[in-house]
Amino acid sequence: MSSKIDPNIDISWLKQLSAELKKSYLDELWNFLIKEKLKNKIIYPTEENIFSSLKLTPLNKTKVVIFGQDPYHGPGQANGLAFSVNKGVSLPPSLNNIFKEVSDDLNGPPPKDGDLTFWAKQGVLLLNSVLTVEDSHPDSHAGRGWEEFTDRIIEILNQKKNIVFLLWGAKAQRKGLMIDQNRHMVLCAPHPSPLSAYKGFFGCKHFSKTNQYLQAKGKKPISWTN
Repeated sequence: MSSKIDPNIDISWLKQLSAELKKSYLDELWNFLIKEKLKNKIIYPTEENIFSSLKLTPLNKTKVVIFGQDPYHGPGQANGLAFSVNKGVSLPPSLNNIFKEVSDDLNGPPPKDGDLTFWAKQGVLLLNSVLTVEDSHPDSHAGRGWEEFTDRIIEILNQKKNIVFLLWGAKAQRKGLMIDQNRHMVLCAPHPSPLSAYKGFFGCKHFSKTNQYLQAKGKKPISWTN
């Protein structure tokens, strides 16, 4: 792991985050990650994928934001995009439920695999609140500084106009409290996990509602199903 944080992100984000990236809390966070690596702990995603969401979805192209909590903590799963897994990896339960809602909402087939890069490239920012995690230990990197960094990202997004924010679950909804609903569309639903999906995530129709809003604002809708 490099000794200094060197985010591989789109230039549009780099311009907005340059001051944030110099703050001491991120140095402390990076030093923590280096020390964890030196203890032979396995960290997900790989270093080159930590900032994938900000690399694949430029700020000026962001039309939709989906918040996640922290990366998947199993081998080969996390790829730096919230809810997404690498090609060929079995769908985690939450992602399986997301695909079920996509299919039911849009009356079509679900995406072919769990890699959501094709969403990201269309302007869907798949942002986790915490960008790293230790193998087999969910929430293990919570409270280390990532939350402050991703709050800054939300502040930057809030200054734009006509973005759709999809807030699934209480944690995402708390994260979204700073969003100005007069400037953006905010859609809330229970988390898509098996514990809560049947409490209102299924049937929320967020994908069709998102596209209706984007089209009303003169923007190209998202192709959710490949």
